[in-house]
Amino acid sequence: MRTRVSAPRHDALARLRDYPQRDQHLIVGLMSGTSADGVDAALVRFRGLGLECRHELLAYRETPLEPALRREVLEVAAAAGVAPERLMRLDAALGERFAAATLELLAAAGTDPGAVDAVGSHGQTVRHVPRAAGGGRALSLQLGSAAVIAERTGFAVVSDFRARDAAAGGEGAPLVPLVDWWLFRSPDESRALLNLGGMANLSYLPRGGGLERVVALDTGPGNAVLDALASTASAGAARRDEGGAAAARGRPSAGLLSELLADPFFSLPPPRSTGREQFGEAYALKLREVGGAMGLGEEDVLATAVELTAASVAQAADTYLRSRAGLDVVIASGGGVRNATLMAALRRRLAPTPLRGVEDFGIEPPAKEALAFAFLAHQTLCGLPGNVPAATGAARPVVLGQITAGT
Repeated sequence: MRTRVSAPRHDALARLRDYPQRDQHLIVGLMSGTSADGVDAALVRFRGLGLECRHELLAYRETPLEPALRREVLEVAAAAGVAPERLMRLDAALGERFAAATLELLAAAGTDPGAVDAVGSHGQTVRHVPRAAGGGRALSLQLGSAAVIAERTGFAVVSDFRARDAAAGGEGAPLVPLVDWWLFRSPDESRALLNLGGMANLSYLPRGGGLERVVALDTGPGNAVLDALASTASAGAARRDEGGAAAARGRPSAGLLSELLADPFFSLPPPRSTGREQFGEAYALKLREVGGAMGLGEEDVLATAVELTAASVAQAADTYLRSRAGLDVVIASGGGVRNATLMAALRRRLAPTPLRGVEDFGIEPPAKEALAFAFLAHQTLCGLPGNVPAATGAARPVVLGQITAGT
C-alpha cells in the first residue's frame, strides 16, 4: 500500500507560537461601540509582556458605518426576535467592514502588512443580557465575523472577548478596567475612568491599589439615548446632537429626571452592566412620549436625558466609589466628550472632584477603546488573563477571546 504524503504547507500559526518569546509586537485594535456610528481602528506597538508592557500608538483611523449598515445594526439590536439568516448576513457584512477598516488603517499609516502580528476585534454588540435578566448567567453577542477579517487581511484575529468572562460567572462587562489599571493606576491619586459610549461606565482605581481593589460598573445610558432622541427629533437627518447644541437650548425637567432616576437599575450595586436593550431606542421613544405628555419640547427632553446621564454617573460615584479611598479625579473618554452640554453637566454634578480628559494623561481620546482591545488581544496571545473579577463578578481571572488563524 502506498502512503500519500502531503506537500509541506505554510504554518499559519507560526507567528503566534513564539509570540510570548518576542519583545515587540504590532497589533491592530478594532472597536465599534453601542452607538454603532463607526469603526475605530488603532495600530499599536507593544514592548514587553503583561501589565508592565509599554505601548506606542502608531496610527488611528475612524471610519463611519455606511448608513444602510448602521441602520441594520440598530434594527437588529432593537428587535425582539431576529431570523438566524439575518444575523448571519449582518455578521458577514460587519466582518467585511472591519477588514476594510484594518487595511485602510495600514495603508494610511504606510505600514507593511507583513509586520502585523494580529488583530484584536471587539465586534459590534447587538445584544447584551446582564446576569440579573439572564437567569443568573450573562449573555452577550458581538457580530463581525473573525473568519472574514482573517481571510481578507491574512492576519490572525482575537475576537469574542466577553463570552469567556460570562462563562466564568461574570457579567462579560466591563472589560476595559484591566486596561484602565494598566494605563492610569497611580500611587498618589484615587482615579475614576469614565467612558461615555453608548452606555456610560466607571472604573475606579484607588490610590496604590491592586487589581483586587478595582470597582467597575455601567452607570446607565450614555450616547445611545441621546443619539436616538436627536435622530427622532430630526426625522433621521441627524445621527447625534452635535456638541450638545440642541440640549443646551432646552430646559431639563426636574420632575421627569426624578422619575427616571427611580428606575431600580440605578440602585443596583456593582458589578452591574446594561445595554441598548434597557437604555436604547425603545427607552428614548418612551422618554420622548412621556416628556411630550408633560408639555416638554424636543430640546427639553434632550436636556433632561443629558442630566440623566450626568446624574447617574455622579450618583454611582457618590454611592459606590468615594467612600472607599476618596476620589481625586474623574478622567473621561468616549464619544460623549464631544458633547459640551453633557460635559458641563458632569462637571457641575461631580464637583468638587475635577473632570479631566484622557488627553491630559497622554492618551488620544477617540483611540482609547481600540487601543484597549489591541491590549486585550496582546494579553490573550501572551496567555494572560484579560478580565478583572472584582469588576465583572467572574469567579476567576481568565484568558479572553477566540483566536482565528491568519493565512
